[in-house]
Amino acid sequence: MQTQLVAVCLAIVGFLGTILICGLPMWKVTAFVGANIITSQVFWEGLWINCVIQSTGQSQCKAYDSILALPQDLQVSRALICVSIAVSVVAIGLTVVGARCTNFFRGDWLTKANIGLAGGLVFILAGLLCVIPVSWSAYSIITGFYNPLPTSERRGELGASIYVGWASGALLIISGGVLCSTYRC
Repeated sequence: MQTQLVAVCLAIVGFLGTILICGLPMWKVTAFVGANIITSQVFWEGLWINCVIQSTGQSQCKAYDSILALPQDLQVSRALICVSIAVSVVAIGLTVVGARCTNFFRGDWLTKANIGLAGGLVFILAGLLCVIPVSWSAYSIITGFYNPLPTSERRGELGASIYVGWASGALLIISGGVLCSTYRC
């Protein structure tokens, strides 16, 4: 039972991390430093908004104007991260019902174990739905950075949300695997 509780706690941390990366605009980070050290700007790009932070400390954020004008990887990332959050909510519900420490289906241990196993599998699915868009966005950022052709785009680097997304996806996958291993029928 303790293993299940630890796995659920790790899964909830992964779930909260997925919510965090959905909202924060730190997927792609670009710095612009002019000839004068005083004129520096940092650009943050996220799933929903762009932000510019001046060297004076002033920041300005703006939501994207059009969904259709966004790059394909950003459109897919938005959808998959939102689906991952929704799937995580379902997994948490299944895991609570199937956990050994709850009173749901107390008389029918086979059904309880099957529901708990389903919760673990759904956590694995939620982790994959988090890791795929984060990895795809990281690939786009890295290939854009090393593109030898001059482009009008600023060359960005991986932001904190990419790393948090990988960690969150890994926590969801690992906790789902641990939950699946605790249900032996």
